[in-house]
Amino acid sequence: MSPMMEAVVMADHFDSIQKLPEGVPGVPNWRVVPGYQVYGCGQPTLVGFSAALEKLCGGDKASPVVWVNTRQEPSLYLNGSPVCARPSNKIGEYAELGNVTASQLEKDEEEFLAVVKERAEENGGKIKYMDVHKSELEVECKEIISLGGVIKQLQKTYTGLKHVRIPVCNSGSPKHEDFDLLCTALSGSKFAAPVVVNCQAGLSRSTTGQVAACLFREMQVGSSFSGLVNTVPGLNLDLLRMDIYEMDMEKDALFRGEFEVVKQLLKEYPDFKAAKNQADKLIDLCGPPKTGGTGIKQLRENIAESKLSYEIMDDAAQTFLKAKIQDNISKYFMLLVFSHYIKESGKSVAKDTLEEDIKLSKTFKSYMEDHSDLEIMIQKGKGKLKWERDMPKEIEEKLEKLAAGDFKANTGEIIHDILGAANKVFRDMSDVGDHKKRAKYRFSSKTLMNLLPPKYLGPIEKMVEDGKINLDFYDILGEIAKL
Repeated sequence: MSPMMEAVVMADHFDSIQKLPEGVPGVPNWRVVPGYQVYGCGQPTLVGFSAALEKLCGGDKASPVVWVNTRQEPSLYLNGSPVCARPSNKIGEYAELGNVTASQLEKDEEEFLAVVKERAEENGGKIKYMDVHKSELEVECKEIISLGGVIKQLQKTYTGLKHVRIPVCNSGSPKHEDFDLLCTALSGSKFAAPVVVNCQAGLSRSTTGQVAACLFREMQVGSSFSGLVNTVPGLNLDLLRMDIYEMDMEKDALFRGEFEVVKQLLKEYPDFKAAKNQADKLIDLCGPPKTGGTGIKQLRENIAESKLSYEIMDDAAQTFLKAKIQDNISKYFMLLVFSHYIKESGKSVAKDTLEEDIKLSKTFKSYMEDHSDLEIMIQKGKGKLKWERDMPKEIEEKLEKLAAGDFKANTGEIIHDILGAANKVFRDMSDVGDHKKRAKYRFSSKTLMNLLPPKYLGPIEKMVEDGKINLDFYDILGEIAKL
């Protein structure tokens, strides 16, 4: 049976979708990158689509607009509002749907449209759907049309509209071919031609697309200027350099994007330093106001923030978040690589080439095939992150001696030293809320388990595995007292 036959109709919009002040009615989280004609947003309503294009085109409805949709789900418009097809086990704000291609997406969308129309006919003209909170709802179907159909209607009025689908996973990096699709979409248009990147809510995927689009636009304008500036005597070329960027060294290393795999990249390829500067500058501009942008997601700093959240979660939640953190490190790494690729591509552009006439001599996919070591580097290095905090060496040695002796007799001192160490290890965390308390308690529980002599460790592990007790500091101590 086709997946579309079993797919659930899910409403795209939800109560808390709007994270920014409203920019265009009907377009969630509309914003523009400062200094660029590169916009980001969530999936618009029908009215929102027209309002956004009117804003971008003004009186010239033939002016070029490149609209990039990064969603993986087939999209429909039900009574003017966007809905999508989701597997029944992936209802929620966001979902990873695997390796989805644009061609398959368009086929699925038309099939899903036919399926939903049939459901409405069988249900007295009403369509059942779910919201992101998994509530079941029903509405009369006055109009239903596919996203593809909506675009065809809009293109009759806005004749310069180019709509491109590049389905991307929510937290993972775009595929190599995805970067190429974006470059192809932007080729042939000028720096000033608006680019819009949307996902469901206008968060991670749209921000990633904005960064990549800005990198391409910078290459265009930088390369097209090269012939001109060489004819102007005494012109300071540094004024036109776009990779000048100073990282705030007061920030924590992770907030600066200094992950182990990135440090390895810069060590083995020192010329990537300029690419990192350029990407970091644009990540800041595509991020929230605190880093100089107008957006929501800071692709670099969000990784560091997720790492802090990781420390206070239980094991099951940590497993999920660890995978997401590694996905986002991969995304950041690939943005640095793409930044270098696009910068090098610009150097081969012939002098005096108009920005809209620039063609890339090599695809990003080919570039990555020629640099397969980079793929190996990120796959091996994305998990090289300090996942647990270290116990101070002097306390660790003392605890090991106490545990190796009469464990029960030394329990009081072991408890005192573990809890004291936890206070020191997490002293940098804010006291607001219970995050710090939970992190310290979890650290203490794991430390205690690591210290248990074999005669206690085996029985305690069995109790935890059987669900008789939790991996809890005082539960463990209570069971040891009974053994």
